Amino acid sequence: MSDDATLEAFRLADSFLPVGTYTVSYGLEQFVADDRVTDAEELHALLETYLRRQVGPAELVALRTAHAAASEGDLDTICAADRRLAAVTLAAEFRESAQQSGDRLLSLQRDLREDDLLESYAEAVTDGDAPGNYAVVLGVTTALAGIDARQACLLCCHGFVTGLLGAAQRLLSLGHTDAQRILDDLRPVMVDAVESSGDRSIDDMTPFAPLLDVLAADHERAERRLFAS
Repeated sequence: MSDDATLEAFRLADSFLPVGTYTVSYGLEQFVADDRVTDAEELHALLETYLRRQVGPAELVALRTAHAAASEGDLDTICAADRRLAAVTLAAEFRESAQQSGDRLLSLQRDLREDDLLESYAEAVTDGDAPGNYAVVLGVTTALAGIDARQACLLCCHGFVTGLLGAAQRLLSLGHTDAQRILDDLRPVMVDAVESSGDRSIDDMTPFAPLLDVLAADHERAERRLFAS
C-alpha cells in the first residue's frame, strides 16, 4: 500500500475515531452481569467466539464484498451486501449499533473526502435502500483510500477487539497488561477469521452464535445498562 493508504488505515483503526464504538459492548455487558465472563481467560474465549462465529462469517464477508464493489463503482452490490448483513444480524441492538457507527463513519468520510460513490451510497442509506452498516461503510472507505481488502479486514478485527477490550476494562477488573495480552493472543484468530471469509459470497454470510444473540436480547430488557448494546 502507499504511505497515504497506510496512514489512513492507522487513522481508521484508532480509538480516537469518533464513530461511537466506545458506547457499545456487543453483549459483553450481559455476559458479565450473568457471571458468564468473570476474568481474562473467559473474556478471551468470548472474543474468539465473536471473531470465528460472527465477525468472520458476517461482517468480514460484507466488508470484502463492499470493498470489491466500491473498487468497481458498483453501488448496487454495495447495497446488496449491506442489506444482507442486516438480515443475518439477529439481535436488534447489534443492528442498531452497527448502523449508528456506520452512519457516523460515513458522515465523517464525506466531510473529509469528496467522492461521487460516497455521496451515492449516502443517498441510498438516506432513502432506505441500504442500512449503512459499519462493516460495509468501512469496506467502501478502505477501497476508496487504496487500502487492500485483507488489510481492511484485519483493521476491522483489530478495531472490534480493542473496542470490546475497552468495554471490558470498564466492566471487569482487567488491567492494561491483561488487555494487551489478550489482544496479542488473538492475532492468529483474527488472521483465521480473515482467511475464512475470503471464499464466501454474500449468500454464504452465515453467522452462528446463538448464546450471543440470546444474551443480546436479554440486554435489551435490562433495567440498568452502562452500554447501548
